Amino acid sequence: MKTILFLLLCCAMAGTATAQSAKPIFNGKNLNGWTVHGTEKWYVAGGQLICESGPDKGYGYLSTNKQYKNFILTLKFKQEANGNSGVFIRSGIEGTKISGWQVEVAPLNNHTGGIYESYGRGWLIQPKPEDEQHLKVADWNDLKIEVIGDKVTTWLNGHQMVQLKDEKIGAGNGFVALQIHDGGGIKVRWKDIQIKEL
Repeated sequence: MKTILFLLLCCAMAGTATAQSAKPIFNGKNLNGWTVHGTEKWYVAGGQLICESGPDKGYGYLSTNKQYKNFILTLKFKQEANGNSGVFIRSGIEGTKISGWQVEVAPLNNHTGGIYESYGRGWLIQPKPEDEQHLKVADWNDLKIEVIGDKVTTWLNGHQMVQLKDEKIGAGNGFVALQIHDGGGIKVRWKDIQIKEL
């Protein structure tokens, strides 16, 4: 009986350790640990990370200073105004020309959760039309991105959106970045950004 209890306790402790291994990469206070690229606005208010179009109405990015290869990234986002944005994985940048892969964050029926290769092959995979409806308009959404080797899986509000195996992504390496699209009139709020390295 004592052996069984000991094993159960060990399993419980292992489960707790796993659950606690995801770490915040946004502290809710400032942009420490991140780098701004471009002239678009990135700031913190009320514990939220906010991006807005600036006067140049160009592309803007906020990248992690650290690179991540295999991970599970979770975050919440809320779109205001246009809301066209995205989350880049295994990426690099020169000026505001980014190389890498974007998990789309966009208004309804514009492929949130799909995967796009910037300055490359374009759309690699888009969600099914029925899955697009899992986006909560003008409300907080939960996005989960799992990147392991050459496989990327995305979930929106608990629903799997896409899964892709791609040799080029598998060979990639770099930072995580949030995007603000060009064109102006865009505003997106982010919070609870956490990553679990695998």
